[in-house]
This record gives sequence, C-alpha cells and structure tokens, in this order.
Amino acid sequence: MNSIVVIGAHEMRRMFKSPLAWIMLAVVEFLLAIFFLILLNQFMNPSPWFAGRGLTEIVVAGLLQVSGIVILLVTPFVTMRLFSEERRTGTIKLLFSSPVTLTELVLGKYLGTVSFLVIMLALIALMPLSLLLGSDLDLGQLGAGLLGLLLLMASFAAIGLFISTLTSHTAVAAVLTFGVLFMLWILDLAGGTGSEMFRAILAYLSLLNHYNNLIEGMFNSMDVIFYIIISATFIVLSIWRLDAERLHQ
Repeated sequence: MNSIVVIGAHEMRRMFKSPLAWIMLAVVEFLLAIFFLILLNQFMNPSPWFAGRGLTEIVVAGLLQVSGIVILLVTPFVTMRLFSEERRTGTIKLLFSSPVTLTELVLGKYLGTVSFLVIMLALIALMPLSLLLGSDLDLGQLGAGLLGLLLLMASFAAIGLFISTLTSHTAVAAVLTFGVLFMLWILDLAGGTGSEMFRAILAYLSLLNHYNNLIEGMFNSMDVIFYIIISATFIVLSIWRLDAERLHQ
C-alpha cells in the first residue's frame, strides 16, 4: 500500500511540474465559470422551458452536465503519458525490473491521475457551493451529482490508463482515449433503430445515462456499481497488458 501511495505522489509531482496540468486546470475552470454564469442568467431570467424548475435543477445540474463533457475532453491529455511516455523513453524496462509489483505500479499511477482529477472536481464544486451563501440548494441532488462526476472521472482515468499501455505515442493514446470515451458517452444513440433488448444493452453501457441519473438526484446503487466495474475492469486489463509485455521481453 505504501508503494502505491509513493508512486501516486510521484505521478502527481510529475504532472504539476509540467505546465500542461496548470493550463488544464485554468482552462477547465474558465470554461465552466462561463457556463455557470450563463446558467445563473437563465435562472434569473427564466424562459418558458425552465418554468417550474428550481435553482439546483437549472444551475447545478446544468453545470455538472457540461462538466462531464469538459472532463471527457480533458482526460485524454491527463492519461496519455502514463505508460506511453515510459515506453517511448525506455524507462518502462526500469519499471519492470523495479521491486514493486505491476499491480502496485498500475494502482499508483491510477491513484495519481485520480488525485489530479479530484483537485479539478473540488474546484468545480466551489461554483455550485458558492450559491449556498445566498440561496437554498437541494444538497441531496448536489451530493449525488458530485459523486456521479467523481465516478465518471475515475472511469475515464481507468480507460485512459489502459489505452496508454497499448502504444508508445502519447498523441495516439490521447486520440484513442477520446474516441473510446466519446463512443461510450453516446453509445445508447447507436441503438435507436435496433431491437428493444439491443437498445436496453447499449443504454446500460452508456456512461451518459448513468451520469444523468445521478446529476438529476436519482441515486441508484446500480449506477455506482456500474462505474466501479468499469474502473476495475480497465485497471485489471492494464495489469494484464503490462504483464504480457514483460513476459515477452
């Protein structure tokens, strides 16, 4: 466990030594702040479409919905270097010969990535929380939405982690990660003309559907379990991929 924490802390330090991490945090906060102000303006000057909807439904749920899309765009840049750069520079061989196990190595890098995304989540959460200074919010819906965003980030990180083990090119890892995440985000749309069972399967596998349930305040343990399974599956696949590579060296 100590090795996992040490590797995670090292990964965090490596991220923040690069200007990319600081730029991503600044850009994400700037873009979401703009959307936050737009949503506040819509709440203050409601259109007929927003009739009967409260502050949490319009501003908080809207912000978290946009946040999910922004995180989808950002995550490939966060995960693209995890193992692809190690392979490109040749340091992957040193990692294989180090005294830590592959499981500890993968979990450590995953912990560092998720920790960075949690910092991003905390900065995002400050915007809806600031509304508590002058208004009432549905804290249950807010909590479910933030939990959903955390689980979404964790699953994105696991997928990006696995894809980074497949190539030595960081750009290729970023593009592939974005492609897979986007496909899983809109997966239910592909079943629009299929059978009812086919549509149900694609809807269940869609990351968006489970996230929408949580940001709307409908907490369901199955949605939480779904994201945990996705994260665990891609972490295990990453370990298997690296183990196969090590055996062939």
